[in-house]
Amino acid sequence: MDWKGVMPAITTFFDESYRVDHNCIERHCRWLLSQGCTGIIALGTLGEGATLTFDEKLEVLRTCVRSAEGRAPVVAGISALSTPGAVDLAREAADLGCDGLMILPPYVYQGDWREMKTHVAAVLDAVDISCMLYNNPIAYGTDFLPAYIRELVGEHQNLHAVKESSMDVRRVTAIRALAGDRLEVSIGVDDLVVEAVGVGASSWVSGLANVLPKESVNLFALALNGEREKTFELYRWFLPLLRMDTVTKFVQLIKLAQSEAGVGSSRVRPPLLELAGTELKDARNTINQVLRNRPNVGLEPATSATKRTGT
Repeated sequence: MDWKGVMPAITTFFDESYRVDHNCIERHCRWLLSQGCTGIIALGTLGEGATLTFDEKLEVLRTCVRSAEGRAPVVAGISALSTPGAVDLAREAADLGCDGLMILPPYVYQGDWREMKTHVAAVLDAVDISCMLYNNPIAYGTDFLPAYIRELVGEHQNLHAVKESSMDVRRVTAIRALAGDRLEVSIGVDDLVVEAVGVGASSWVSGLANVLPKESVNLFALALNGEREKTFELYRWFLPLLRMDTVTKFVQLIKLAQSEAGVGSSRVRPPLLELAGTELKDARNTINQVLRNRPNVGLEPATSATKRTGT
């Protein structure tokens, strides 16, 4: 498992009856990889994992593994209400052929470090495959501090990466200072990607790559290569969309952006509801203004992407 490059946290496609649409997921995964993304991460928060049953999660993972065809790693988001539930999902994901796991805190319950460490350790001990710890204190109320991460790294040989989404880019340097080369650091906040790369992040778990993968790959490469002027030019154009990844309704906004770009549907599974009224109008205006001014980065027309994803 190589935790580098741009790895989209993929959305989950639903049909008109709100059943998982596996044909669209398969085509979406293949399209993302064809655009230069280095891996697929399924069942994250953007993937509406909390609304999926255990069996639905397994079917999504089967679809992703089949779609990747060994060309790039598939990572399973591991989240559950209980530690046994997370362990069961981790083992099933490994058996299904996933190359890595992204371990989230348990849903709802916000424990102290002793409890959270025990939960994460149980998942790490359940599998032999490479794992990423997901730190998002804003969304989950659990903060894996750099010192805590160092403890886990020292005790678990298969913990190889951390997705840092605390909104504090200083965490990237703090984690690297404590864990050194033992741990890859991935930025999980779309509108901090350039800043995070500048202080050592080696990958980007991206939401907006679901909409504009080629631009995402180019932005990451420019930042990694230190091409400051080109990086800022592309970043400035992209920021209105990247900022949609950091607000409460980021799932609805990113799915709306997929729909407007012709590469997906805005359909979300309740309790989430699609945007409406002024909120919908304002979001569409922002999205379409960005899409109208797309830079020339060697993309195929959006209509081709639409045919590929079948949405």
